[in-house]
This record gives sequence, structure tokens and C-alpha cells, in this order.
Amino acid sequence: MSEIIITLEQLRSLIGLRMIHQGQRCQVIEVLEDGPSLVLQGLDESPTIQPNQHGEATRRSPVTYTIRYSTRTTRSCPANFWRWI
Repeated sequence: MSEIIITLEQLRSLIGLRMIHQGQRCQVIEVLEDGPSLVLQGLDESPTIQPNQHGEATRRSPVTYTIRYSTRTTRSCPANFWRWI
């Protein structure tokens, strides 16, 4: 299987783009350096109840997913990792 090598700067350039993750339309909203990981916000799902620091349900927020891009030993992923819309 072929792999794609991508830098952290290239990952950051993905912010704002939309993709399909687990069958859900999402938008890349952040890149976390450790991992590195992409943070996606669901576009089609209803907001979920988000608790505050005391565990009290106080507001609804969009569903988010954190996806690890690679492992600690490699900065690559399978070519079929990306499915853009």
C-alpha cells in the first residue's frame, strides 16, 4: 500500500477544508502538534450537551473528532486516509 508523507505545515493548511470521516461530513478545525492529530467538527450531526468543569450540562456544542494522523515512528499514513468533499 502506498503512503503519503506530509509535514505539520501541510496539515495546518488543511484547516477549513471539509472531509468525510466515519460516513459523516466534517470540517478540519484544528491541528494538534502532538500526535500529530486533526480535530474535525461534524457538520450534519445535532449538537451534543457539553458539561462544564463541574460536570453540569450547560450548553450544546458541535460534535468533534480527534484523528491521529500518524504514529510516533512515522509521519505518514495510508493513501486512502483522506476523503475530501
